[in-house]
Amino acid sequence: MSSTRTASGRTSAKNGTWRNWGGNVSARPAREVAPASVEELADVVRRAAEDGLRVKAVGTGHSFTSIAATDGVLIRPRLLTGIRRIDRDAMTVTVEAGTPLKRLNTALAREGLSLTNMGDIMEQTVAGATSTGTHGTGRDSASVSAQIEGLELVTADGSVLTCSERENPEVFAAARIGLGALGVVTAITFAVEPVFLLTAREEPMPLDRVLADFDELWAENEHFEFYWFPHTGSTTTKRNNRSAGPAQPVGRLQGWFDDEFLSNGVFQAANWVGRAVPATVPAIARVSSKALSARTYTDTPYKVFTSPRRVRFVEMEYAVPREAVVETLRELKAMVDRSPLRISFPVEVRTAPADDITLSTASGRDSAYIAVHMFRGTPYQAYFTAAERIFTAHEGRPHWGKIHTRDAAYFSQVYPRFGEFTALRDRLDPDRRFQNDYLRRVLGS
Repeated sequence: MSSTRTASGRTSAKNGTWRNWGGNVSARPAREVAPASVEELADVVRRAAEDGLRVKAVGTGHSFTSIAATDGVLIRPRLLTGIRRIDRDAMTVTVEAGTPLKRLNTALAREGLSLTNMGDIMEQTVAGATSTGTHGTGRDSASVSAQIEGLELVTADGSVLTCSERENPEVFAAARIGLGALGVVTAITFAVEPVFLLTAREEPMPLDRVLADFDELWAENEHFEFYWFPHTGSTTTKRNNRSAGPAQPVGRLQGWFDDEFLSNGVFQAANWVGRAVPATVPAIARVSSKALSARTYTDTPYKVFTSPRRVRFVEMEYAVPREAVVETLRELKAMVDRSPLRISFPVEVRTAPADDITLSTASGRDSAYIAVHMFRGTPYQAYFTAAERIFTAHEGRPHWGKIHTRDAAYFSQVYPRFGEFTALRDRLDPDRRFQNDYLRRVLGS
């Protein structure tokens, strides 16, 4: 059986095993298809129904859950890429579902346009990123999905459904973060704006000061985030705000040294050491927390929001009410400090305003995100279990694409509109054509 190495590092074999980016999820689909048009994709769904097979679409495999895994038909949208149209009057762009975010960002920049907010990596496809609720950080601007103005969906019977606030609004409310449960997204229309400049200010700051001043740091910056290094009292903070310019990007040499050599090369080597000799992790964390110096730069949004992530890891992330984030972090730090755990990856903290998407982690409430990571190949269960216990005590909502153990009973309690989503699923996919084990757990059967 022949196999190929994909750009994001996974091994894919025809009629063989699919693996995600983190290496913690695998599946053996009955067949893989790469339709070249919406019509072909709709036919794939109809044929799967005739053959009694489930259907899942997969992007670049950056989810750490099994949300895209299937033993049925695996759809790869790599031929459904590119911009369909740009509407400068409405300030929207319609893009094919398989388009990687990095290609969208660079294409928009060439047109003098930009998304308002982004996540911190741009390897994912637009459909994969939005279907799982990918987000960045923002005081006023929300997730990538919240910037959707319309989308196109192939439903379980092979029909093509378009939806927006005006057309099929009840589907639009849910399908912007649809988990792959309502159909296969084939195109997305995003709101865009004229390209602008962001000034990023990155600097170390003691954790105690960040927690004491968190409300002020959040209120005074359009985009505030920080990384806390477990086993230390240190953080690295990042504040992004719009700028009149001029552009002053990071120099090529400094960018390579900070973002490639230190943040990827040296960091990976340090994690190898920590995985082999866990007792060294606290010392490594102290060095890591001091490795990056303060810097300020001004550039186009996608060059500020995103950064290369080449060190493989697994991740859990929960959204808690924003007013609970400081208390939650204090509890997380106390848990780590009193435990025998050795954590070599920093904890990432971001925010988002409330939105109106049915199963968005920020649905109906201002939210803060706390993400915990472990180096790939390192046992993570004890750490994630202890962290999850803290997050759920604050009615946390886990990221749909990151490791968690919650089920439909839990989600029905923390999402007021959960029943609205499952009722829509019953209508659009009564035979569960898009079902898999993950959706059975989180949505019920």
